[in-house]
Amino acid sequence: MQIAVLPRPVRKLETVWIPMPDGARLAASVWLPEDAGDRPVPAILEYIPYRRRDFTRRRDSSMHPYFAAHGFASIRLDLRGSGDSDGVLTDEYLPQELDDGVQAIDWIARQPWCSGTVGMIGISWGGFNGLQIAALRPKALGAVVTVASTDDRYADDVHHMGGCLLGDNLSWASVMFAYNSLPPDPMVVGERWRDMWHRRLDGSGLWLAQWLAHQRRDAYWAHGSVREDWDAIQCPVMAVSGWADGYSNSVFRLVEHLKVPVRGLIGPWSHKYPHIGEPGPAIGFLQSCVDWFRQWLRGEDAGALDGPALRVWMQDSMPPTTSYAERPGRWVGEGSWPSPRVASRRFVLRRAVLMPEGQDDGHAGSALPIRSPVSVGLYAGKWCSYAAPPDLPHDQREEDGGALVFDTAPLAEPIEILGRPTVELALASDRPVAMVAVRLSDLQPDDKATRVTYGLLNLTQRDSREHPEPMPPGQKLRVRVPMNGCAQHFPAGHRIRLAISTSYWPLAWLPPRPATLTVWTGESTLELPVRPPDAADAALPAFGPPEGAEPLDRLLVAPGDHHWRVIRDLARDVATLEVVKDDGVTRLPDVDLTMENRVAETYTTRADDFDSARGEVVATRALSRPGWSIRTTGRTLLTSTPESFRVRAQLDAWEGETRVFSRNWDEEIPRDFV
Repeated sequence: MQIAVLPRPVRKLETVWIPMPDGARLAASVWLPEDAGDRPVPAILEYIPYRRRDFTRRRDSSMHPYFAAHGFASIRLDLRGSGDSDGVLTDEYLPQELDDGVQAIDWIARQPWCSGTVGMIGISWGGFNGLQIAALRPKALGAVVTVASTDDRYADDVHHMGGCLLGDNLSWASVMFAYNSLPPDPMVVGERWRDMWHRRLDGSGLWLAQWLAHQRRDAYWAHGSVREDWDAIQCPVMAVSGWADGYSNSVFRLVEHLKVPVRGLIGPWSHKYPHIGEPGPAIGFLQSCVDWFRQWLRGEDAGALDGPALRVWMQDSMPPTTSYAERPGRWVGEGSWPSPRVASRRFVLRRAVLMPEGQDDGHAGSALPIRSPVSVGLYAGKWCSYAAPPDLPHDQREEDGGALVFDTAPLAEPIEILGRPTVELALASDRPVAMVAVRLSDLQPDDKATRVTYGLLNLTQRDSREHPEPMPPGQKLRVRVPMNGCAQHFPAGHRIRLAISTSYWPLAWLPPRPATLTVWTGESTLELPVRPPDAADAALPAFGPPEGAEPLDRLLVAPGDHHWRVIRDLARDVATLEVVKDDGVTRLPDVDLTMENRVAETYTTRADDFDSARGEVVATRALSRPGWSIRTTGRTLLTSTPESFRVRAQLDAWEGETRVFSRNWDEEIPRDFV
């Protein structure tokens, strides 16, 4: 990212208190054009729980002054119970959070430096609540930019996929365990910091147990899922994600279903804003946001709706690796979604072969059994890449030995796909509760296999997310397994591989017992969304270079460590995946604050014993300055039996060298067809 020359001077209000009707106050940082007091401007709000004073401070300092310099008041607001705001945060997207957001927008619109119109921008949590608050229709809200978010909290979020329980459900709960246990800054709230801290330690709770209590789509997940009522959103929406992110599917649905001005953008990125996107290329995203808000908050003709409704990065073929600095490809566009230009191409599963529909290989179909080893999935990478490499999938040949594999012949000509590939399987299970994982890979001429996309299905949810039903053992049924959306170029001479397995650990938690699936070839198909070349793609306007305001200094005190290790103990027949994201020790000179952040995830199984599955996450965060030091450590352990999940957790907090808080949890939650 290059440092932009800002077009007008900016002043920052370090802490502004936004009052709530119940007397609580939320802490905000506000960046203003220097003359906003005389010439009021529209406002842009980012509303998240990730602590404006420390952990997002440097990132915020690059984005929000940029917006202010381009004629907007830019506000970074801590949720109730996070950062320096009052209260205790007890779950995601609660009605209190959304009501607070509506109140904050109303307060911002009434400030003397605001013209009366407000936009929202956010990534992940901030992208979620942008959509959710838009559905509540605050009078002053004029536009939303939502990045890496979802419209469906059950089927397409960090918790579940295809009705399967995701491993990230555990890791994300543990990350929030650590965030929620931190105090406000004494330099902001004064002597009450300690009381506020202990209220959080005592009251935030064990989110993982709460999430596990809802294993099917119910009212808990419907709340905050804007797919329940698309028409509730009545302001323009820019929806953005990346192929390495976990939230690209929602961009397609938002472009398809919203009846307001909408634009969709999907790049090669992981879970980061596109102007700092990894893998690259990063783009001039902040310039696009400025144009979006100029159009809808100022009423200017900024070209926000020029170009296609959906613009995506068509990825070129690349050898498999767990980290890419750049992902080669090109931008392509579609005027609407679904696009009439994208046509389905079917392949029939034969023995080890994907045969184009309509061709006959002379062989009758057969029934192929598969019961995958638990090790299938150790090389899957994260459900959502958090730009903490190496967290992308490894060479899929490491997985394919435990799967049914079907390959096309070498392609006579290139194929490009855009959308969600779908597998339709004729199968039977010998267990009432089972899952299936399907993977689509690009096979290089040297046989290296790069995963393009994948899909999961809890077979008890084959007909309904709300009302799962057991599989009738031995009975042949037809099921559809959609994969995640993708845009991929397969060169001539490459092959396309479909792999089918009965587990995908630890990306997805194991079913209650190992199951054998029988797949009938000749009756099962792969459907690819094939997009023909379009000369208009070459005329798409280029994005500007990635730029932002100059970020605040951050000093590295001690280096961190990011690693991803698969350990196979053959003597004990134990497989372990160890994932460490350690940011080391850093210091923010402008607030004289030193920070530490380390998360270690460990997933183990023994042989093919499903009862041995164990996921443990230890998250430590620390803050200090001369005369003040705090540290919290949260440990969460998830295990299971065929009948239930067991969650054991421990939260400890230190002030200086004295442990001032310790609590343990031991919860058992019955399995609900998962």
